[in-house]
Amino acid sequence: MFTIREIRTERGIIQYRSESLTGIRCRISPVRARRGINTPPAMLYPHEGCPFCSGSIDTATPTFEDGSRLRRGESVTFPNLYPYAEDHVVTVITPDHSADLFGRQNLADAISGAAEALAGSSGYASINWNHLPSAGASIVHPHLQGMADTEPTRLADLYISGGRRYLAERDRIYWDDLIEHERSSERFLFEDEIFWSASPVPLGEREVRGILPVSTLPDLEPYIEPLVDGLLRVIAFYRHLGTRAFNAAIYFDAPGTAGKGHRAFCSLISRLNPNNLSMCDSAFMERLHQEPIVLTLPEDLGALFRGGARAP
Repeated sequence: MFTIREIRTERGIIQYRSESLTGIRCRISPVRARRGINTPPAMLYPHEGCPFCSGSIDTATPTFEDGSRLRRGESVTFPNLYPYAEDHVVTVITPDHSADLFGRQNLADAISGAAEALAGSSGYASINWNHLPSAGASIVHPHLQGMADTEPTRLADLYISGGRRYLAERDRIYWDDLIEHERSSERFLFEDEIFWSASPVPLGEREVRGILPVSTLPDLEPYIEPLVDGLLRVIAFYRHLGTRAFNAAIYFDAPGTAGKGHRAFCSLISRLNPNNLSMCDSAFMERLHQEPIVLTLPEDLGALFRGGARAP
């Protein structure tokens, strides 16, 4: 499923990891965690002028062509004012401007609203979440972004096309084999209707992935509640380790492609806490080389989740 090459230096180990299906690579350098750069969060974000707050959302946000916004519970979904996808919507999760904890129903309603807003798209969909400015959120008020395009994003394409090849060559679904492989590993976290584990070749710090038993967005609805339960469990785990900011994405194949080798999956990575220096944990290796530098070994993440180790 993946390869590891490890070297030892005077200060500690460096691992070079590569995923066999996609060729995705990362480097893991646990010694860099000793820098102590993830300080307690600076969380002063006033609600004045926020377009997603209750007093502004109905006047400051755009509507769909029929003049409506899609409401599910307390969530509100509308077109992205500055889109970078053919179909691009924003879902405000809750009226609470500075939410740090999320209710199960709030998040379920928000994911359901984003999915419904993209239901008419024939493209490759994803539901995404930048939480807090140090994770790339331009507006601090908690919100999701749903996107769909006629072509998948690069990462989704690597897994979708790789899954097609794997199925053609082995007559087996890659994701099913991956679950069997990871279920007995140190990276395994928990499992119900969705399988959750630390990614063996992480795209970012403390990456956790949940693998769903469906492949396309139209099939998501019955699994929204277990998906939310898993998301909240991982977010609570990040909180336990002192991390407030994170990114999340759920990747889907195009409608009508069920049985062609893909499984929808959810990925989360923790990010540096918001800070007065505007320090970010993505630099030239992550953005220009697409080879992330990671601090936490995925095998250690399983131990951290089970309470057998302390965060660095």
